[in-house]
Amino acid sequence: MAYYRINGGRPLEGQVTISGAKNAALAIIPAAILAGQPCIIENLPIIEDVHVLTDILRLMGATVDLHENGWMRIDPTTIDNFEVTFDMVSKLRASYYLLGAMLGRYGHAALALPGGCSIGPRPIDFHIKGMRALGAKVSIKNGVVYADAEELRGADIYLDMVSVGATINIMLAACRAEGVTVITNAAKEPHVVDVANFLNMIGASIKGAGTDTIRIRGVKELHGCNYAIIPDQIEAGTFMIAAAATGGNVVINNIIPTHLEAISAKLMECGVMVTEGDDGSEFYMQVQASERLRAVNIKTLPYPGFPTDLQQPMMALLCSAKGNSYVMENIFEDRFNHVPELVRMGASITVTGRTALIEGVESLSGAAVHATDLRAGAALIVAALAADGVSTVHNIHFIDRGYEHFEQKLRSLGADIERVEE
Repeated sequence: MAYYRINGGRPLEGQVTISGAKNAALAIIPAAILAGQPCIIENLPIIEDVHVLTDILRLMGATVDLHENGWMRIDPTTIDNFEVTFDMVSKLRASYYLLGAMLGRYGHAALALPGGCSIGPRPIDFHIKGMRALGAKVSIKNGVVYADAEELRGADIYLDMVSVGATINIMLAACRAEGVTVITNAAKEPHVVDVANFLNMIGASIKGAGTDTIRIRGVKELHGCNYAIIPDQIEAGTFMIAAAATGGNVVINNIIPTHLEAISAKLMECGVMVTEGDDGSEFYMQVQASERLRAVNIKTLPYPGFPTDLQQPMMALLCSAKGNSYVMENIFEDRFNHVPELVRMGASITVTGRTALIEGVESLSGAAVHATDLRAGAALIVAALAADGVSTVHNIHFIDRGYEHFEQKLRSLGADIERVEE
């Protein structure tokens, strides 16, 4: 198992370019099944989750060419296997998007309940409710979801809770349903909009993505296209936090500023200087921090609120901020698994239910720590970069799932980080 060895205490300085959005890629790749023709997807992050999804599509019979420079060609016309087994999905939560895509394209699907990070219950009840509302017969037997429909029909679907996964999955199935589907209380995250834009590019009729009401008019056929994925909001936020935590000065290229407003606001509240710019071809963000940061309170909320995926890295920053901070996690109930590891580095954190109290210390100290999930791994790297001394971050296979060339990008900013293969 590989691990990172990090000698902390060095301010990050320089420029870094953000990769394509992981969460958009993991929905758009299955969405290509709906096209019935080859699709080329560009600006893909070459991360472990993309490799896993590529393997799943190939096992289903699709012809997939993945290139290391960030583009993929998917030909779904050769798919002949409609059962996705547990072995295929055990490493990937987002494999549930295959349910809506296969149901919309072929009228039936068999999908083992997915795996992914252990950050709390993420039931697919809303997904199943949506498929049934569209006219599918859905059952679960021995851990496999079976869905069949002679014909999908549009429906009015109200989500009891905002769910990104259910919103996207329902969109996928509804694209080829007869009539109009209306999703109320829909998720508004940037990658929901990106998936809708991709679907419209292949001939779907979707309006309202980015609002809480999405209307999908079903069409008979969808075609292929070339499509470039948006920049990764969470990767950009992670580098912003790392720059601030180390007292650095970093220019972050290839971003969409509106996607980062919540994190920018909190960093500025901490005392960080955050400025936006446009060089004529792309937007960038400059993050500068020269003094000890101030404590702030964080409450995770659906977009456009503070993203749950940045709660853990932000907590790492707050560990050495001046004063007491509160972090309230409203999305996933088990997203404080990184706290014991931060405490090993000298942090003072008390967790009560879904709220963590962080009493800022002067500085963290290097230690051997273990990632428990993807964003916890990012948090531990932020902590190690800011800490005094040497840290080793283990279980970095979690980090490989979501960050492209992470250590190379950090080294380009002056970080003393080494990947060690055991």
